[in-house]
Amino acid sequence: MKIFKYKNELKVYLQDLKAQKKTIGLVPTMGALHKGHLSLISQAKKINDIIVVSIFVNPTQFDNNDDLIKYPKTIENDIKLLESVFCDVLFYPSVKEIYNEKIVADTFDFDGLEHKMEGKFRDGHFNGVGTIVKTLFEIVAPHRAYFGQKDFQQLQIIKKMVKKHRINIKIKGCSIFREEDGLAMSSRNARLIEQQREAAPFIYKTLKEVRKKFGVENPNNLTQWVEDQFKKYPLFTLEYFTIADEKTLETIKNKESGKKYRAFIAIFVGKIRLIDNIRLHNL
Repeated sequence: MKIFKYKNELKVYLQDLKAQKKTIGLVPTMGALHKGHLSLISQAKKINDIIVVSIFVNPTQFDNNDDLIKYPKTIENDIKLLESVFCDVLFYPSVKEIYNEKIVADTFDFDGLEHKMEGKFRDGHFNGVGTIVKTLFEIVAPHRAYFGQKDFQQLQIIKKMVKKHRINIKIKGCSIFREEDGLAMSSRNARLIEQQREAAPFIYKTLKEVRKKFGVENPNNLTQWVEDQFKKYPLFTLEYFTIADEKTLETIKNKESGKKYRAFIAIFVGKIRLIDNIRLHNL
C-alpha cells in the first residue's frame, strides 16, 4: 500500500494509473477504521482496479469542538487494517494540506436537504461535509465513491452535490454494517463505557419495532411511541426521531403508495452521539 500526505504527489500517481485505463474507487473516512469501513472497501474492490482510502478528521464538519478533540485517532492500527484488505492507496493529509491557512467551509445549497434532521442540530455540518468531499473528489478524481448508509442524509446530500455541480463520479451507498447485537458500527462506539455499550443495541431494536408497526400505525403515533420508549431509559437522551421520505428527507404525516420511507434516529448515550436508520416497508 502506498501512503500519500501531499495532494499533488497523489494526483501525479493516480494520473499515471488512469492513463493505463485503471478505474479508481474512493472510500473517504475519518479514520478509527472498523469492519464497516472494510465492507466499503470490499464493495469498491469488486468493480475498481485501484482503491484509494482517505483518512482525514475534517474540522469544519464538527459543530462541537469537544467532539472534534475526542474523535478517535488510531492511524497505526488503521494502516494495519488497510494493509490486511489489500488497499492500494492511503491519502492521509494534514489539515494545512487541505485548508492551507484558512480553516473555513464553503457554503452549499443542497435544495433544503441540509436543513433536515442532522442539519437542525449540527450548525454548518453539511457545509463542512460538502467542502471536504468535493475537495477529495477534485484531488482523487475517482470513477466511483463509496459511502455507508448509516449516514443516509449525508449520502443523499453528496448525491445532490454531484448532480448540481455536474461532477462525473458515481456515488455508491452501501448497507449499514452492524455488530452482532445490532448496534450500527461507528468509530464513536469505542468511547462507550461497558454499561452504555450493553444498552446501546436498544436503538436498533427500537427501529426494528418501528418497521414492524409501520404497516398499521400512523407515523405520528409511531414517533410518540419511540419518544415514550426512550423516556424509560435514563442512559439515553433522544435528540430526534423521524419518519421521512428517502428522497426529500421530509418528515411524513401520512404514507403514500410507491414512495420509499426510512426511520431516522439520533441518540446521546452520555455525551456520545449515535445515529442510525432503517428502511421501512411501504405497501
